[in-house]
Amino acid sequence: MPATSTNPAPREAIVGTAYVFDACTASVIGRTVALVETVVAIAAAFGTSSLLDWFFQLALLTAVVLPASLLWLVLACQQKKQLQRCSTRVQYLAGAALGVACGLLAAMLYQWATLSSHTAWLASAAAGGFLAAMVVVGLQWRAQARTPAATTARLAELQARIRPHFLFNALNSAIALVQDHPHKAEAMLEDLSDLFRHALTEKREASTLAEEVMLARRYLSIEQIRFEDRMAVRWNLDSRADDATVPPLFLQPLVENAVKHGIEPSHGHGRISIATRRRGNMVQIQIINTTPRPFSAPQPERRAGTGTAILNVKKRLRLLYDLEYDFKATSKDGIYMVRISIPA
Repeated sequence: MPATSTNPAPREAIVGTAYVFDACTASVIGRTVALVETVVAIAAAFGTSSLLDWFFQLALLTAVVLPASLLWLVLACQQKKQLQRCSTRVQYLAGAALGVACGLLAAMLYQWATLSSHTAWLASAAAGGFLAAMVVVGLQWRAQARTPAATTARLAELQARIRPHFLFNALNSAIALVQDHPHKAEAMLEDLSDLFRHALTEKREASTLAEEVMLARRYLSIEQIRFEDRMAVRWNLDSRADDATVPPLFLQPLVENAVKHGIEPSHGHGRISIATRRRGNMVQIQIINTTPRPFSAPQPERRAGTGTAILNVKKRLRLLYDLEYDFKATSKDGIYMVRISIPA
């Protein structure tokens, strides 16, 4: 639904108009095709007597229904700005009418493929209009959920959970130095004060990857004071990815996990590598850290992570990008890797 915001951000879906008929995204296409295929699979079961017959009937119906469904999505996407100016009732009627037309197209394709003399034109038109209306309802809900007010409120809630976690761990780093290295602890607290001023006082629904990299650099420079040569950090950054839109405090918790679970419990040297790269219309972010290898001598008991930070980051990415992002975390042979892909 149309909405405005006083805090402009790079992505249209966050701070601009949330188009109801914005059907050219992978998430909308995938869900629409899944809905149509489910209905087609159920319908095919009514006219078949065996599993093999059902399979062939499903294949035939898919061949005629899928092109009509994709045509509806393409036309809805092309007309999203024009339809957005109409009332909600007109939007529903336009979507259903377009569905009726696509239903008739599917019936025409079915008649052509089967050379049948009898075609259920009325049933096809009604089914097309009904399915289209269901899709429009889903698109309406999706657009309302992506309006600036709803998005900002949800992002603020998730961001509020990560901030105390960040503050607690950063202060713990300073406390660890107070007794043995008071001068380093003092310098760290001064850096923390500057870091918190930038990271914790700004309340925005979106940030850029360049800003999040700068924040992560500040955090790692603070941790470098504590670990000295025990921690080696490598950056491999692609400037073409700097303008990608990400949630605030999105990279720092992942880097913090690399320090807490990779460097801190290690008896020797540890490495952290952060890389960004742009490939076409996607941006890839990769965080790699070494993990402690087993020793024969007993080690102090260490509490396992709860995964809160990673779950929080995934939720915020899903809120901004729906299904148009990818998040993978793997651990193998002493290496823990987080790989994220987001739209550029």
